[in-house]
Amino acid sequence: MLLIIDDDIAIQTSLSLLFRKEGFTVRVADGPFEAFEVLDEEVPELILLDMNFSVDTSGDDGLRLLRRIRERLPNIPVILITGWGSIDLAVEGMKAGAKDFITKPWQNDHLVQAVQTALNLAQPASTSPNRRKLDQQFRFDNIVGEDPNLLDILTTIGRVSPTDAPVLITGESGTGKELIAEAIHQNSRRKRQPFVKVNLGGISSTLFESELFGHVRGAFTDAKTDRVGRFELANKGSIFLDEIGDLDPASQVKLLRVLQDRTFEPLGSSKSKTVDVRVICATNRNLEEMVSRGQFREDLFYRINLITVRLPALRERPGDIPLLVNYFVTNLKTIYNRPDLRVGPVAQKWLKNLALPGNIRQLKNVVERTVLLSSNDELQTEDFERNLTSNVTTPLHAPSSLPDVGTMTLEEMEYQMIQRAMAFHHNRVAKVARALGITRFALYRRLEKFGIPYTEE
Repeated sequence: MLLIIDDDIAIQTSLSLLFRKEGFTVRVADGPFEAFEVLDEEVPELILLDMNFSVDTSGDDGLRLLRRIRERLPNIPVILITGWGSIDLAVEGMKAGAKDFITKPWQNDHLVQAVQTALNLAQPASTSPNRRKLDQQFRFDNIVGEDPNLLDILTTIGRVSPTDAPVLITGESGTGKELIAEAIHQNSRRKRQPFVKVNLGGISSTLFESELFGHVRGAFTDAKTDRVGRFELANKGSIFLDEIGDLDPASQVKLLRVLQDRTFEPLGSSKSKTVDVRVICATNRNLEEMVSRGQFREDLFYRINLITVRLPALRERPGDIPLLVNYFVTNLKTIYNRPDLRVGPVAQKWLKNLALPGNIRQLKNVVERTVLLSSNDELQTEDFERNLTSNVTTPLHAPSSLPDVGTMTLEEMEYQMIQRAMAFHHNRVAKVARALGITRFALYRRLEKFGIPYTEE
């Protein structure tokens, strides 16, 4: 049974018809008193709660009712229905335990998807994940490892992939966030549709709208033809928004709009387009800290992280290092036509103890470089030692070493260097610009791009 709590008879009727057509049993309530009368009789599978169910309320009554429902039925998912102007109220509702929020006017397909997703995620999880069983159920071809933490992640992915739940993937650089995003898409109902990857860290704020939403001819000086944006390319499929923590505040607002309404306007056009996409985001930054510092919108944060998957660093699962090494070597046998290539057992144990701040990406780089530069078919410890750069065996915090090639992008290095310079010079822009050898204007652009706070002088 699905319980709808709303004082508007038109909304009650519309939602009742929609969900009865989808096969649900539906009951309705005008407000708290009627809602608890229903709850005394039976327990619903899910509750749709309007945040303004009386004429005089500012939404506080909705929050109070939500908290009472959560106290009584902590495991029953609640989805909030709210107007765009009360998104802040919906965020408070998410903090109070709501599973999702939908804005008015809603799209029927989107609302039904949200309900089905919440119901699927409310099902109890299977226990004791086993890699062989997981591989029989799902497509995890390119994800290597048997560490219990990884198996828990794969179990979560298996559960959420068939839904349209937005997923936020977090973890250090090189932990395999893109592979996890691809696995979510490949195990979803959208697997035959496009999977579009977007590195938001590589898109400037001035090009953001054009890249993601497209533009029409004449929208700006160099717009010679119409361009289809990434969201439209991903329609009916999935879009992977990597490095979402790098978005500037203005771009965050624009992204929130399309995630919320599923509509957008190409740059230079007045015609809205509707899009149906599954959104998967990733970042190596701490978004919760950024929210607390005012660098990332709280409403956007709650919109993208219905499910959060944290990928462990390689040092947290050292037992998987030999499996990864053998996986890389097996691929390199074919690429470099060396069928007898293998890694000696002593070298396997030695590799498990390496400090690898670049994680899987860095390990792959180390193995491939050693294969290229060694003539031995059985690679030993000394073969790897000869081809290591200094920071592989140096702790991550060592200040004197540069990151290994392939372990960090120029953008990541730039972000870290600006942060260090700002801390050293106490956020004084003029001194930081001189120390970095750039103009103040160039530094302001980068500070805005990375969302780094600064002091005006």
